[in-house]
Amino acid sequence: MDRKPLRIGKKVAQVPIIQGGMGIGISLGGLSGAVAKEGGIGIISAAQIGFREPDFDKNPKKANLRAVKTEYEKARRIAPEGLIGFNIMVAMRGYEDYVHAAVDAGADLIVSGAGLPTDLPKIVQDSDVKIAPIVSTAKSAAVILKYWDRKYHRIPDLLVIEGPKAGGHLGFQPEELAFYQQELPCDGVPECVSNSRAVRYDEEVRKILSVVRDYEERYGTKIPTALGGGISDRQAADHAFSLGADAIQVATRFITTKECDADIRYKKAYLQIKEEDVVITKSPVGMPGRAIRNRFIERVASGEKIPHTPCHGCLHKCDPANIPYCITDALIHAAKGELDEALLFCGADAWKAERMETVKEVIDSLVPGRV
Repeated sequence: MDRKPLRIGKKVAQVPIIQGGMGIGISLGGLSGAVAKEGGIGIISAAQIGFREPDFDKNPKKANLRAVKTEYEKARRIAPEGLIGFNIMVAMRGYEDYVHAAVDAGADLIVSGAGLPTDLPKIVQDSDVKIAPIVSTAKSAAVILKYWDRKYHRIPDLLVIEGPKAGGHLGFQPEELAFYQQELPCDGVPECVSNSRAVRYDEEVRKILSVVRDYEERYGTKIPTALGGGISDRQAADHAFSLGADAIQVATRFITTKECDADIRYKKAYLQIKEEDVVITKSPVGMPGRAIRNRFIERVASGEKIPHTPCHGCLHKCDPANIPYCITDALIHAAKGELDEALLFCGADAWKAERMETVKEVIDSLVPGRV
């Protein structure tokens, strides 16, 4: 089945795939440029993006802001005509400065989650960059759409919906994750029995889309939506489109590609795990996240407090004196392939990866017959 291009205002992605932002250093200019070159939307993660800069330890913010520009330029060289954006977490310290840096670099799109980006329209008001909040529930969708409508008289250019099978930090409370992981009574219906956990979140997606439709009618324009979280094969992609999504957001599937910016040892870790190795853990700031069980996760789970480097100023709510470990340190170890000391974020289907692929192969497998 052919898929329509994704239209975000006057910007058009010929392939309705948004590559999810993955930090630290997993989706930089290399991966995002490759996705954009194939017609999708490549997303650079701004999280501690300058970790390889020589002055990162002394002045991390300065290094990061400089790297925003250099990584964007790298992606743009790969895909001169493609759509390239940034994922910028609301929880980041200096959030507004990173948004300005992305706009100045020339970004087509800013995707923003890890909190609701309530003031994003104000920050980008003098630019033509497109903005896309990330939501996981109908409640959060209603809050951000209502706030932007009342305060800024505008709506999102794109809405990204991230489900409970996503990787990294998750937009759910632990009890919500437990709810979505429960089996539903299916009355013997084969399709429901095989996918009963997903059915619970399908209903939430429909509620989110209902909220979106209300604002589409109010503004007389389309708000395109992208659905992510567990989009690892053609069946999952088709299901997302069948729910009414205009695009899919895919992250984990792009890690085991030749173009991914991560160290080869990080990529190979995905090829070696089993389903039971994918676990829910808690970040130092209390947010649930999905990662690969390894020596580091086991140390954290046992209650060990892991020494860390001086604070690099990544998240607002972090208290360096009391955290069990530093998430910047752990994710940098991951990006460098230092696996025993690393937090290896992943999606729920990471264990399904069987071989290294190219970005083109991934896209073709998810959206064949693309326009």
